[in-house]
Amino acid sequence: MTRQIDDDYMSFINESLRPKEKRQATVLDLFAGCGGLALGFESVGFETIGYEMDADCCETYNTNLIGKCNNVYLTSEYKFESAEVVIGGPPCQPFSVGGHQRGLNDSRDGFPVFISAVDQLKPKIWMFENVRGLLYRNRWYLDEIVSKLESMCYMVDFHLLNASKYLVPQNRERVIVVGHKGGFEFPKQSRQIITAGRALGSMALEAPADSKFLTPNQDAYVAKYEAASKCINPRDLNLEKPARTLTCRNLAGATGDMQRVKLNDGRRRRLTVREAARLQSFPDWFEFRGGEQSQYKQVGNAVAPMFAQALAESFATYLKESKPVTDAEIRKRSSHWQFTFEY
Repeated sequence: MTRQIDDDYMSFINESLRPKEKRQATVLDLFAGCGGLALGFESVGFETIGYEMDADCCETYNTNLIGKCNNVYLTSEYKFESAEVVIGGPPCQPFSVGGHQRGLNDSRDGFPVFISAVDQLKPKIWMFENVRGLLYRNRWYLDEIVSKLESMCYMVDFHLLNASKYLVPQNRERVIVVGHKGGFEFPKQSRQIITAGRALGSMALEAPADSKFLTPNQDAYVAKYEAASKCINPRDLNLEKPARTLTCRNLAGATGDMQRVKLNDGRRRRLTVREAARLQSFPDWFEFRGGEQSQYKQVGNAVAPMFAQALAESFATYLKESKPVTDAEIRKRSSHWQFTFEY
């Protein structure tokens, strides 16, 4: 389903992303973070059960969502609650400290946990998201993961999607991998592109009392950084376009790559947590818990909720309308998984 926003963007976000009482399936949300992915699914009516080891993230999740987030450190031996859907963003660390490729044997990696959950629960459909680097430097590892999950009788498809095509005011590419029993379709792109200026509104022209301004030395560093990196477009936020990708480093770090606003008087200031949250498509009523650095980290690591909502709508359609094929038929199909770039 494609959506058109005719009124104020943030008014639309604030209403569209309110969690709805259950009318869909139960979703197991692994490595849940602060709940960006779960928020998108709850806004469509799914019930979520979160698992996250960061206490601040769990508190944020439990403050804003209907589902409960369990503050636990997951291992592949963990026994999960029953659910029809499994989703998550497993941390990917397929390289050992010594630089050797250990894949699913690396203790820092989250994919063995995700695979174990799928094996335990045999969900009707599952999904994980990850950074685009999984397609390139770590492509061998993605192949290993998919092969393992395909052996459990799932068709596996994946796309590289840009959140800016799904009503998120940010260029944020993520690999979305979905395992299903046949008939799943990825969400259609929206015809609208939401700019940073439309999301921030007057906030981008103001200087809140707690603003953190760049010092003259930092301004000089920025100039040298952009010259040395042959930066064609300045790193100051362009209000006429979607923002560039938000990360923990460029939100909270005092670096030349920092996400920042340049005011009309020439001063530069760091984005506030709320501004960063808007660029991730979080509604204004969504409260982040913990200290400022923790909040920046939560925002930077999150799945953009409007992007998550588009995926959740495709999941709801699949569960309602698809006619799954048999496991025997799936076994006949080798190398079924497909990959598509979307820009």
